[in-house]
Amino acid sequence: MTDGQADMEFLETLLASDRLSDPAKAGLGGLLVGLAFGACAQASRFCLRSASLEFWRGVFGPSFAVWLLVFGAALLCVQVLLWTEALPAMEVRQLTSVGTLSGAIIGGAMFGTGMILARGCASRLLVLSATGNLRALMTGLLVTVVAQAALSGILSPLRLELSALWTVSPEIRNINLHVPDAFGIVLGGALLAAAMVLASRSALGLSRALLSVALGATIACGWLYTASLAHVSFEPVSVLSVTFTGPSADTLMALITESSIPLGFSLGLVPGVALGAFASSLIRREFHVEVFDQSTGMVRYVVGAVLMGFGGMLAGGCAVGAGVTGGSVLSLTAWLALLAMWLGAGACQWAMRDRGFAPAPGRILS
Repeated sequence: MTDGQADMEFLETLLASDRLSDPAKAGLGGLLVGLAFGACAQASRFCLRSASLEFWRGVFGPSFAVWLLVFGAALLCVQVLLWTEALPAMEVRQLTSVGTLSGAIIGGAMFGTGMILARGCASRLLVLSATGNLRALMTGLLVTVVAQAALSGILSPLRLELSALWTVSPEIRNINLHVPDAFGIVLGGALLAAAMVLASRSALGLSRALLSVALGATIACGWLYTASLAHVSFEPVSVLSVTFTGPSADTLMALITESSIPLGFSLGLVPGVALGAFASSLIRREFHVEVFDQSTGMVRYVVGAVLMGFGGMLAGGCAVGAGVTGGSVLSLTAWLALLAMWLGAGACQWAMRDRGFAPAPGRILS
């Protein structure tokens, strides 16, 4: 028996307790993972938009270092789980279902463009909302509404049509089947090592670097928790981890249409992230109310929110859900979506710079 299998059996024993229902256990797990994610994301200032702004300017500074630390840590930890079979690949939807390459490319590009316009991706907007940024709160709500419309509303037919343009079988979608054994572990370790060097050169600071690594580890915690619960649950439990576009839409619709909120990992995740970020901002004395004003404008946020809401559902997730969580299991569609997000962000940044709308130097962070 491997160490990973032993750890998983211990966790399953704890989850087998009948003191809570299976949905309640899933919701509690989402809440705990969300608390850790929110606190670490707020303190580390994790943001794909900020990282992409630095990258396309040719400045590999602290924001890019934070993103690479998070991605490298998530990839390394999750690949170890897959290697030890603590996370069975056969239970990961991103590896065992038909994927859409057209959705990943088109949706990813839309999402990347939208996050530049809205000054933050879906996860960053949620974190900023919890720290008093009302611009982020209103933008995030619009992202959620559009995502719901793309999932099951008026925009759903368009999403399905674009998704069907170019599909890929699970055998091709699972990169692990086409690379040498332990390739993901080696790649994750190499990216994490490179990120550490970059963090040192950019004077990131030890505490912020460690928080970034911990943030990446929360992705693995989500996978491990839901996989362990699925093994002992009497009810179907989806094996998943941190993502925001779909869960935010589900949470909003549950609040609006349900007399009692159905429990689940995703329904615990969103409030957990908000609470974690809120607590971190209070402890760090960074809670500050911000609103729309003449200098910030509003149209760009609306356009960005629409692009992110539809693009995130089309791509199969947001910058975290598809990019980091999906990327950590080596899903081809997730890696394509992440690449498209970076390219879309770069193209939008170039277009805005050409028209004099690029943010001033030194104001990269949201």
